Amino acid sequence: MPFCEVNKASIYYEAIGEGIPMVMIHGFGIDHRLMKGCMEPIFDENSGVRRIYFDLPGMGKTKDYGEIQHADDMLETVLDFIQKMIPNHPFLLAGESYGGYLARGVIAKQPEHIGGLALLCPVIKPKKQERALPTKTILHRDDDLMNRLTEKEKQAFRSESVVLDEQNWNRFRDEIYKGLNIADEGFLGKIVQNYSLSFDVDEGIFDKPSVFILGKQDSTVGYKDAFQLLDHYPRASFAVLDRAGHYLQIEQAGLFNNLMGEWLDRAMNEWVF
Repeated sequence: MPFCEVNKASIYYEAIGEGIPMVMIHGFGIDHRLMKGCMEPIFDENSGVRRIYFDLPGMGKTKDYGEIQHADDMLETVLDFIQKMIPNHPFLLAGESYGGYLARGVIAKQPEHIGGLALLCPVIKPKKQERALPTKTILHRDDDLMNRLTEKEKQAFRSESVVLDEQNWNRFRDEIYKGLNIADEGFLGKIVQNYSLSFDVDEGIFDKPSVFILGKQDSTVGYKDAFQLLDHYPRASFAVLDRAGHYLQIEQAGLFNNLMGEWLDRAMNEWVF
């Protein structure tokens, strides 16, 4: 299995394709399968993009992360990984949920290396009590499916999804649930207490092609707070999708693919490094 040795962890990763590097950062408590599952359908064999998926410390197959104590350590580890994989090389960047928060931390530290940013249901305010959240709701429920799931499966599926049908469950199981089941809960509990970075990731201006894709029914991170960042990302498209919770890439797969494909076209067409 491929591992990248950095200062505070041994990072599991998968790299697919050749061309412009694109680094994918998944969310909290899951693993690289979330990003790989939703992003790979966007690319064809000759896309000209080298996709780099990896597991954050405490998640997936990444190991030897005991020295990591807080969010700043997590970001430092991500930056070390990027430097090891593509030393001093420009790249595209995508992040989901907590990975979207870390991605903006990467931009704050090295904006000159990043040619475009794609964010999927990103954490905007790390402190949950400060988030503007919609009321938790379920828009569709397949009772026959739910009756076939274990109590643990049902609880996980309905906690952040709003369309509970068989097609969505199959993807949720393979791309999210399997990662949840192998996360290091003790380690993550420590990081939850130190979830915020020590600086404001959104103070600067990032003027490269960007996209924010948000779920109208996302009761985990919400969508309204993202619009406070309009002036900080002048080249960003902002899309709020109805019938979509925190895993909108599954519940609104067609729209997600189109929006991500359009962003990728913009970023590739303006690649000037």
